[in-house]
Formats: sequence, structure tokens, C-alpha cells
Amino acid sequence: MPQIQLTPAQRKVHRAEAHHLDPVVLVGGDGLTAAVKKEADAALKAHGLIKVRVFSDDRPAREAMLQTLADELDAAPIQHIGKLLVLWRPIPEKVKAVHEERMPGPRDVKVLKFSKRGGQKPEVKVVRVLGNQRLTSGGQVKRAKVLKKSVKKSAR
Repeated sequence: MPQIQLTPAQRKVHRAEAHHLDPVVLVGGDGLTAAVKKEADAALKAHGLIKVRVFSDDRPAREAMLQTLADELDAAPIQHIGKLLVLWRPIPEKVKAVHEERMPGPRDVKVLKFSKRGGQKPEVKVVRVLGNQRLTSGGQVKRAKVLKKSVKKSAR
């Protein structure tokens, strides 16, 4: 997969956003293993912008790691400063499943019953209304009205 190409202005914005971040992936003495790549991919999916700390003193090796991670994870290399590497990839949008047959859930409604005498507090009653029910103006729970279908439409 090719890495993402960014303009210098976009890279500058991502560098500023990454300033306060802590490293979420650590690369030890074994270098870039499959587990490290998998963890970096999961962090990019979750956060989009990550810092990677490399515990190696070899600068060319760290630069190679940054390019390898960017190429294999389809990310953009943002910054390499000291032993920290910064990568960015847009977070994929989550798709919500829509269930057609899903009905609304129960809800709790407070019903106030006022006294006929003026000086008393109203009586508060909490009523649970299910999805197929409605609450009347008098505070009673009734079933929802069934919509009648047209005779003309059903004859077709």
C-alpha cells in the first residue's frame, strides 16, 4: 500500500496536534515485528494520529522504520524527532446497522395529578410507557392507535 502524501501545511497541523500525545506503540530491540505492526495498525484505527517510540540509537534504522510503517500501514509520516516517530491516517467511519423491525423502547414519564384544593402539592407518579403505548392527557396509558389501511389501496 502506498503512503499518504500530505502538504507541508497539513503536516504542520498534525505535528501541532501530536505535540501533547504520549507514545502508544513501543519498538524494542527486535525491531519491527508483525506484532508491532499489528499494534500500530490498531492504534491508527482507534486514534488516527499516533506516536511510536523506538529504543534504538541508529538514526538511519529509525528513518527506515518510519518509511516502512508508513508504507505498510497506508499512513502518512508526519515527524521523526529523536526516538519518536509520528504517523497519521484518517480514521475510518463506523457503519451502524439499521434494523427495520426495531421498535422504540420503554420510557419513564412523570405524571402530575393536581389537587382540587389549591394549596397542596401535586401528586407525582412515574409511569412506564412501552413502545406500543401512549399517554393520554389524563395520565392514563393506552395502546397506540392502529392505523387503518385504505380499502382502495388494499384492493390493488
